[in-house]
Amino acid sequence: MAAAKAPQGATGTGGTKGFKGRSRISGSGRGGSVRAVGRALHLPFTGTARGIRKATHAHGAGESGLGKLIELHAVNGAGDVMITVALASTVFFSVPTDEARGRVALYLAITMAPFTVLAPVIGPLLDKLPHGRRAAMAGAMLARALLALIIAGAVATGGIQLYPAALGVLVASKAYGVVRSAVVPRLLPPRFSLVKANSRVTLGGLLATGVAAPVAAGLQAIGERWPLYGAFVIFMAGMFLSFSLPPKVDSAKGEDVALLAADEQHLHGPHRQPVKRPGLRTVGIAVTHALGANAALRWLSGFLTFFLAFLLREHPLTGSSAAVSLGMVVVAAGAGNALGTAVGAWLRSRAPEIIIVTVLAFVLGAAITAAVFFGAFLVACLAACAGFSQALAKLSLDALIQRDVPELVRTSAFARSETMLQMAWVLGGAIGIVMPLNGTAGLCVAAGVLALGWVTTARGLLSSARHGGHTKARVA
Repeated sequence: MAAAKAPQGATGTGGTKGFKGRSRISGSGRGGSVRAVGRALHLPFTGTARGIRKATHAHGAGESGLGKLIELHAVNGAGDVMITVALASTVFFSVPTDEARGRVALYLAITMAPFTVLAPVIGPLLDKLPHGRRAAMAGAMLARALLALIIAGAVATGGIQLYPAALGVLVASKAYGVVRSAVVPRLLPPRFSLVKANSRVTLGGLLATGVAAPVAAGLQAIGERWPLYGAFVIFMAGMFLSFSLPPKVDSAKGEDVALLAADEQHLHGPHRQPVKRPGLRTVGIAVTHALGANAALRWLSGFLTFFLAFLLREHPLTGSSAAVSLGMVVVAAGAGNALGTAVGAWLRSRAPEIIIVTVLAFVLGAAITAAVFFGAFLVACLAACAGFSQALAKLSLDALIQRDVPELVRTSAFARSETMLQMAWVLGGAIGIVMPLNGTAGLCVAAGVLALGWVTTARGLLSSARHGGHTKARVA
């Protein structure tokens, strides 16, 4: 009996343990399968995030903090394109061409005229906040998030608050841009030129814009408010991301009253005399002529934006619809802009002046060619050349301001330069709106303005490059 019970008990016990073991194995298998499926679903997102982080933090950008700024600028670009798509659909595409001209002109007048008054105030105000640069960038993000909600309500009801809200978005966007440009020298990795650092930041914004644009178009197809809701979410994320920048962004260590003198001895020596706050006209020929050249390119951008938009709407390119024609030009301009930014990241030139002179001559040749042999392919090529040249020239201008303008007044310099460039863009856009819809005549006007810009700035820029300018960025 004992012998008989023993095997039975043993068998029973073993059977019970075996059953429990099998249950554990079976449960573990099911849990492992669930976890494997979860990892597979998360892999595209986590893998993409790791890839983005690896790219933005490469070559010392992670250690210096530049990688965080690249990511923040990408968020900024994605939010801006959401608002741009919503406004373009409301102001331009929803009405006939003649009415659209009037509405676009009204939009420019109501938003840009006050901006030219408010923008010069941005720089001096931010100069007084050297310890609050992260907070200023976060505030610009928060302001645009709230204004996106106001615009969403105005789009649905047709309220007049659309225009002041759009003005507020523009001012907040420029305030962010001014602060962002002013902090790049503080986050410069070793062996990084300013042109390269600016290119990396700008390229991050362009890539995010390219990803967000089709998303915004999809949201627009769902409802006219949805891109603005998307902008709200993105800008709120940007507000929190602003505070992830390194604390040295807010540091004012080493800053002093800016004196733009001939040499270091006069700047710090016993003969130092108090002077008024310096303006852009006192920073030397490199910055002023670079600003003039960039103004010509920004004028071209505004002119082509509106002139080609109305021209191709009425007279599409051969064999294409109006939508396809506009799409070709927009894609060409975007590709050129991205290429110019990428080339800026690759170039190691210590003479931004040479870059500006070269790209201005390049786009001038493209404009003359397109005017003489007007056609679909050449119009797209001109749009690409304009985007390429504007991107590379702007990066070079930023590098010159960061190199030659003392830090205490650098934000003012950026604000004033942005104001001038914005006014040039508006002037070009206004001329593009009122120009007769004749492609050859319009591009002849564009070529004339570019020729004037090149003739008046090339000599000064080449002279500055021959004299070497400054070899290092002046960062406190």
